[in-house]
Amino acid sequence: MAMSTVSTGPAPAARATGTGTGTGTGLVYDARYLDHVLDTRQGGTHPERPLRLEKVMAMLESRGLRERLVPVALHDDPMPHVRDHHTAEHVDSVRQIDVTGTVAELAVAGALASVDAVATGKLRNVFCAARPPGHHANNTGMEEGFCFYSNAAIAAKYAQQVHGHERVLIIDWDYHHGNGTQNAFYDDPTVLFFSTHDWQAYPGTGDPSLAGQGEGSELNINVHLDCGCTDRDMLSSWDRKLMPKVEAFKPDLIIVSAGFDSRMDDLLGCFDVTDDAFVRMTRTVMEMADHYCNGRVVSLLEGGYNVDGLALAAAAHVETLLDHG
Repeated sequence: MAMSTVSTGPAPAARATGTGTGTGTGLVYDARYLDHVLDTRQGGTHPERPLRLEKVMAMLESRGLRERLVPVALHDDPMPHVRDHHTAEHVDSVRQIDVTGTVAELAVAGALASVDAVATGKLRNVFCAARPPGHHANNTGMEEGFCFYSNAAIAAKYAQQVHGHERVLIIDWDYHHGNGTQNAFYDDPTVLFFSTHDWQAYPGTGDPSLAGQGEGSELNINVHLDCGCTDRDMLSSWDRKLMPKVEAFKPDLIIVSAGFDSRMDDLLGCFDVTDDAFVRMTRTVMEMADHYCNGRVVSLLEGGYNVDGLALAAAAHVETLLDHG
């Protein structure tokens, strides 16, 4: 099936919130995302490897999903927005990393393009199949938890500054706590951050008592789930912790940090969450987006290290986005 590529980027004079409802589901993917390779320094295979993305794309192809997705071109100049979020020292350090420094910028470019596509009403939702992931990135000048730039946080700020969105909901269902995202918005009243994770796992953050501070008080929601967490446990946390906050917050854009290491049998996780839970969580996100955001959802790939399990979960997620797009 022949498809045209959506060229994203805001109109120069527009800072509108994109009140029109888009249709269709976009896909951000660039073969250069495969060029980034982390050194294990132990002679083994690093869990955050190019095969992760290769498997996801192959699964989308084999299930006939890729031909239903609208390709979205990368944002052409992500660096100003990276520098707006990260310190100059951090950015300069990352940019010195051969190959990876460039690919990390391209991951941000994918996130920004995803925001452009839904904010301007060109598409209803977008899945950004990019790497490296981003939700652990702070300002240390180095990789943290396989992350270099805080993709979701940069995308949220971009949505606000460029497209005029006022309230952004970020849902992080990765097995690991999105500490970089939390740190970005801990006192910010314009971002509601919801993270389900194993508090005992890397990076050791995500204490449920940490609920935000100042004007951002009660807008940071950390939910610890024990090893062996089931679909019911995961979904129950949404009902108990997230839904009442969303009703009060009323977001105008939803960003998902879609980490599939919360799936059963992951190499770096110990939950027993199945693909059905990802379908149900995605449906819930879509319902919230329909009610508050004219359907606008940006999904950014984070973790997932059992490559076959990752591919199955991502395909279930994308198929749900398509069915609702």
